Amino acid sequence: MLDLTFETPKPKTIAGATQDWELVIGMEVHAQVSSNSKLFSGASTRFGAEPNSNVAFVDAGMPGMLPVINEFCVAQAVRTGLGLKAEINLFSAFDRKNYFYPDLPQGYQISQLYHPIVGEGEVLVEMGDGTARLVRIERIHLEQDAGKSIHDMDPHMSFVDLNRTGVALMEIVSRPDIRGPEEAAAYIAKLRQIMRYLGTCDGNMQNGNLRADVNVSICAPGAYEKYRETGDFSHLGTRCEIKNMNSMRFIQAAIEYEARRQIKIVEAGGAVEQETRLYDPDKNETRSMRSKEEAHDYRYFPDPDLLPLEIEQAWVDDIAASLPELPDAKKARFMGDFGLSDYDASVLTAETADAAYFEAVAGAAGDGKLAANWVINELFGRLKKDDLAIDASPVSPAQLAGIIRLIKSDAISGTIAKDLFEIVFTEGGDPEQIVEERGMKQVTDTGAIEAAVDEIIAANPDQVAKARENPKLAGWFVGQVMKATGGKANPKAVNQLVAKKLAE
Repeated sequence: MLDLTFETPKPKTIAGATQDWELVIGMEVHAQVSSNSKLFSGASTRFGAEPNSNVAFVDAGMPGMLPVINEFCVAQAVRTGLGLKAEINLFSAFDRKNYFYPDLPQGYQISQLYHPIVGEGEVLVEMGDGTARLVRIERIHLEQDAGKSIHDMDPHMSFVDLNRTGVALMEIVSRPDIRGPEEAAAYIAKLRQIMRYLGTCDGNMQNGNLRADVNVSICAPGAYEKYRETGDFSHLGTRCEIKNMNSMRFIQAAIEYEARRQIKIVEAGGAVEQETRLYDPDKNETRSMRSKEEAHDYRYFPDPDLLPLEIEQAWVDDIAASLPELPDAKKARFMGDFGLSDYDASVLTAETADAAYFEAVAGAAGDGKLAANWVINELFGRLKKDDLAIDASPVSPAQLAGIIRLIKSDAISGTIAKDLFEIVFTEGGDPEQIVEERGMKQVTDTGAIEAAVDEIIAANPDQVAKARENPKLAGWFVGQVMKATGGKANPKAVNQLVAKKLAE
């Protein structure tokens, strides 16, 4: 947790008819490994290809075709585990998870049940209010994805696209440590951020590259603490799994609905049945999909076509040495090195590209706080207006740093700087050269400013009398002087001279 300290947030409480209830949530996040080829074949993983064009014989379940492990996918899983401060298992093995579905041509999924590649880890989930939840990771295992069944192209038949079949997934399984809908969304966001920093998953939820199964249960206040003390799950309620969620907003809504559904059942004297459910965003409700399966239902057994996977500690150490600076460490450094607030540091470290841009500006400008202000408020705002990513910014870090240096040297005022920023954004060019060529330098000659102040005061005797009775009205004179000088007068000098003249 570095040197950052947080309070643990209070659990979400829902008032029932007879008592208050708390939520207990665990998540199984399926993250598509960022790789060019699949887990057990050389077929492409490119999204958006023609249906069934990225399919090798082994992906299609053709007889006699044997899987061959993709070493890069294994390395990506190890990188993810290291990024989550998890134990890396030097021995792991693949199992067959047997079930039938039209888009699963082999009739089984190659996964890891008994010996996963990554063991226990943790994720610090900040809630933005000075609180944070430490969520324990139980395991990360590698498995292959299934294909996609398409039911809305024809009224009489379904279609199957096997392009995703065999794509490498990391299933990240948490302990039931999450205590509310907002925490669940924040947990997903934090996992996504870490994996994007690591380059192990792009986190694109719209394309299905990051999706979650959400396990929800309810318990009486105090019961969760007994579970944490004893490890006895009987203190918690029966969980239901909400399958294949790929939207932060829908995850929160589904948890809220499911918790209230379970509360109604329990308070009516019924028992919650362990099952898998689906969330319908149009109706904002969950509905039963099937009874919850256990491991024996899938008839797991070791995959006979794949030897156990044994990796060397030296290989793991090499991967660890190549890890980038991760979000928590970068945020702490930005706060320490640049004196940034928790909020500003969080915004600037949300994405690796944002952090790199800011750091380049701060280094060249020599002022971290001013750089943060300009990047967050001016640049991000302007990019959002034009729907541009930071990588496509028309203003380079060097150009923005140049604007900030002009402000610091009193060559331009903050108002002029905003006009200059707009010119650079739309037209490009060197900020210092633009200021020189267009006569945008602010007036610092106190004699010239004093002349403008005297002229405004002389022309407005009634306003002078009011301002002397109510000093707050002095701002009117400042505005008039700035207007008369085309906004080029040094605001600090104007304020000082106006105050001095009105006091005479």
